Amino acid sequence: MELLANRIQLLSVVLTLVAGFCDTVTFVAADSLFSAHVTGNFIVFAYDAVHQVESHAWTKLCSFPVFVAAVAAGRWVGGRSQNRYALLLWEGALLVLAGLLALGLQWSGHGTAELLQAAALLVVFAMGLQNAFGRLFAKETYGPSTVMTGNVTQATLDVVAVLSAAATPEQAGSLRKQLLVIGAFLLGCLLGAVAAKTAGLGIVAGAGLPLLGLALGWHRQARREA
Repeated sequence: MELLANRIQLLSVVLTLVAGFCDTVTFVAADSLFSAHVTGNFIVFAYDAVHQVESHAWTKLCSFPVFVAAVAAGRWVGGRSQNRYALLLWEGALLVLAGLLALGLQWSGHGTAELLQAAALLVVFAMGLQNAFGRLFAKETYGPSTVMTGNVTQATLDVVAVLSAAATPEQAGSLRKQLLVIGAFLLGCLLGAVAAKTAGLGIVAGAGLPLLGLALGWHRQARREA
């Protein structure tokens, strides 16, 4: 039981870090593109349209069907695979691929803005898989790992309960979990901003590699437990 609790905690922190990191990297290095919560791209697209900003508006619009396709693919993979961590293996591999593609384009001198945006859409697809994992296997994490609105709402409710001295042990535990996840997301955002400014879009591979390694370990462990 303790091993399972530790795995859920680690998975919650890692996925939230990855989401915050990737969302910020694509926003900074891929023309204000949100990869983890794509509905934000509608706002950016509308702003650019109203202010007549020259940007890759097509990417903002394409991110939505790409995200939907990723969630649908995640549902298919999750339904066919007996191992719930297969989705995270795919996610890690796609992040590494997107990072290598971006780095290759930059180093070769053929990194046109359009091709870099295509690499960014691979990150969107990877984040779609993570969102699908969170929905299909909700008990594997403390809460949503890509959008913090639900976590902040729950944390606020828990804080009110704690301050009113009416908190149950479950609510106090929930508050600790939500604060851990929110803090991890913030840390991921800060790291992503610095990394993207320094190294560009290719740095998403830096999130994909450790996720791929951890997911492989969880995948093997789940197979032994089956």
